[in-house]
Amino acid sequence: MPSDFINGRFVEPVTADGVIELRSPADQADVVGRHAWALSHVDDAVMAARAAFPSWRRLGQPARAALLRAYQAQLKAHADALARCIAREIGKPLWEAKTEVGAMVSKVDVSLGEGAAFVKDVTIADLPGEIRHRPHGVAAVIGPFNFPGHLPNGQLVPALLTGNTVVFKPSDKGPGTAALMAKCFEAAGFPAGVFNLVQGAVPTAEKLVSHPGIDALLFTGSVPVGQRIVAANAHRPGLLVALELGGKNATVVLDDCDLERTVRELAFSGFATAGQRCTATSRVVVTRGIAPRLIEGLAAAARSVVVGHVFDEGVFMGPVISEQTRAQLLAAQQKAVAAGFEPVVPGGAVEVPGRRGFYVRPAVHVARGGVVRAAGYTDTELFAPDLAVITVDSLEQAVEVANETEFGLSAAVFTEAAAAFERCADELRVGVLHWNRSSAGASGRLPFGGIRASGNHRPAGIVMGQACTYPLAVLLPQQAGAPLPTWPGLSF
Repeated sequence: MPSDFINGRFVEPVTADGVIELRSPADQADVVGRHAWALSHVDDAVMAARAAFPSWRRLGQPARAALLRAYQAQLKAHADALARCIAREIGKPLWEAKTEVGAMVSKVDVSLGEGAAFVKDVTIADLPGEIRHRPHGVAAVIGPFNFPGHLPNGQLVPALLTGNTVVFKPSDKGPGTAALMAKCFEAAGFPAGVFNLVQGAVPTAEKLVSHPGIDALLFTGSVPVGQRIVAANAHRPGLLVALELGGKNATVVLDDCDLERTVRELAFSGFATAGQRCTATSRVVVTRGIAPRLIEGLAAAARSVVVGHVFDEGVFMGPVISEQTRAQLLAAQQKAVAAGFEPVVPGGAVEVPGRRGFYVRPAVHVARGGVVRAAGYTDTELFAPDLAVITVDSLEQAVEVANETEFGLSAAVFTEAAAAFERCADELRVGVLHWNRSSAGASGRLPFGGIRASGNHRPAGIVMGQACTYPLAVLLPQQAGAPLPTWPGLSF
């Protein structure tokens, strides 16, 4: 089946510019799919979205919400196929892929409920005036590989609800998941041109993000790509650009923490999704009193992680996405050891019998001899399962070390003291903060995004609709009988 969806139908390129032959990172013998792509389809998709925008905007939010409910029903109907596709394409264990599909279904409820309140028109009776929220027009959504369904879905649904039409370019690591999403939109009965999907590699993304026919750009991915997007659109100040970029997230652990809970939450935040979450903890900053027991607990947790194929029972962690990611991780770990980090639980490649995949061991590296940083390790988003543990003498030093990064996405604090947490909340420079919870968790009922290199103040989550609209200020007529306006020097 063709995997591009343009103007209400699936289409195959007449002349392909390339073909994505996707092999599962869990087993390179598993060819998940072949997806032809053509740069000309970007023009076709944008043209279709532009043509569909006026009638879609005028349709009204209740009717758009009803179609999104139908899309939600199709997600439920295709839940098993979506989960299995995510597992094969991305290398997530099936239990985790099912969780992602569940989040996609729930996102519709949040966006149509509490999320819609953030873009609700407001009447200011004593002005008299109104604040109305208007869609931008054609929104380009560029999705990441690590959550190929959930993360773009969290932008697509608010964009469509608020009256935008969309062109979706998924990661070339997750084309099949995107094609299944398009199938759900098709089955839900969306008008032609409202939702469009174009597959492809870097050239497709480059053409879409610089296309003169788009009005908004919603991107989730790496900092270097985000920087290139901004540079490519420097001449277009009117283009709305919302960036959800990476993280080098720290968890602060204080002496009074609940140790068992802390270890469990840290193991999840460091090793779930093979560390390939933008909110994953990669740096653990712990005060000296609890450090030995925390390190012992983390080491035991890392050794207990079951690594295996995505469809095997009892597997917690699958592979990383590519051989390149694995090689970069191993190189960074060598830099860590050279800089003074002890490999309490060494990293390394793992062989899974009968499978040719990109498997690694969860790793724990502990800073020794006063070391707090290692170039190419503590300052680099590895996107892999590795925890760097740094011991400090005080809360003040913990916050200082945690803030030693260009990123500002997520952090967690483990302490039983409310005052200590509030001190961290006041001083940690992040967009998402957790108290006695994993940094890798998130709620769709809260904003989701980062500051500094992690984003540009256009958070997703419950407030995503605000990035999908602009406020229109409306001054209404004064009441009948009100005095006519007068100004000095003007009389007639």
